Amino acid sequence: MGVETFDLEEKRLREEITKRGARRVLLQLPEGLKAEAPRLAAVAEEAGAVAIVSADPCYGACDLALPDAKSLGADLLVHYGHSEMFPPQPKQVPTIYLEARAAVSVREAVEKAMPLLGPWRSVGLATTVQHIQALGEVEEMLRGAGKRVAVGEAGGTVKYRGQVTGCDYTAAKAVSGGVEAFLFVGGGRFHAVGVSLATARPTVVADPYEGRAYSVEEDVRRILRQRWASISEAKEARNFGVLVGLKTGQGRMEAALAVKERLEKAGRRATLLALREITPERLLQFPGLDAFVNTACPRVAMDDASRFPRPVLTVEETLVMLGEKSWEELYAGGWFERQI
Repeated sequence: MGVETFDLEEKRLREEITKRGARRVLLQLPEGLKAEAPRLAAVAEEAGAVAIVSADPCYGACDLALPDAKSLGADLLVHYGHSEMFPPQPKQVPTIYLEARAAVSVREAVEKAMPLLGPWRSVGLATTVQHIQALGEVEEMLRGAGKRVAVGEAGGTVKYRGQVTGCDYTAAKAVSGGVEAFLFVGGGRFHAVGVSLATARPTVVADPYEGRAYSVEEDVRRILRQRWASISEAKEARNFGVLVGLKTGQGRMEAALAVKERLEKAGRRATLLALREITPERLLQFPGLDAFVNTACPRVAMDDASRFPRPVLTVEETLVMLGEKSWEELYAGGWFERQI
């Protein structure tokens, strides 16, 4: 997948800098677009601004580099690859979102997905912001193949109908009750696995970058087995670390305090830990803690479970561990029980 497959809106970048009279700009790009950072910095400087590129990882619109922009004295933050998640706040550094829409055709991948969707007559449709513009074409293709198609309206923190992000599957969940399966249009397994976990529906990927289609059923089985194992192991833990995210859109202090209180009422000890990056290396610094509850990005523990030497649960999984919620409630009506 080359970066030339994305519209990086250089013209708009110039116009926004000129219109706003920005003198110092921080550019923030996800990993797949960082190679284009020097070129985009040159574009910004041609428009009259000093350009600084954030070299830190960027995981989504929740990972907005506002504290960095402020500390660097930037008067504009340009965030690439995601749609706006939060409304601007007073006194924060002005931010523009350049969504990096994909300029590749989805037709070949969707055609290859059709046989995998064969058993199901009703199909939900989901995608990332990169392919929102292709949803109409995909709907027509599915209906032409005799499928009933459902696309959820925008809600939660997503901006467009049918859009999903790594932590928000509101649009998919809204139509899950009326469909038998989902088609996810986009690259990689990450978001498609999220759709399946959130909706308890089989999910097929149509990947336009690789021109292929495949099911994520095995991925979902593996992850849910890992989640069950982590919950079971955490039941034996006495000392917990409750992780508080320091990234702009991941700080959930109230949730952290609430889960700390629940753990302590259940006879466990809980320590609040604040951090920007949740990695195995950082958690290994606390050998006295037997397990962790992550109140930041919920996908960290799910997607990297095998890398963590001790259980890392989401808040909802902690409620299962404490007996306040059932596994069936958590994972949408028993998908795990049907698949294991």
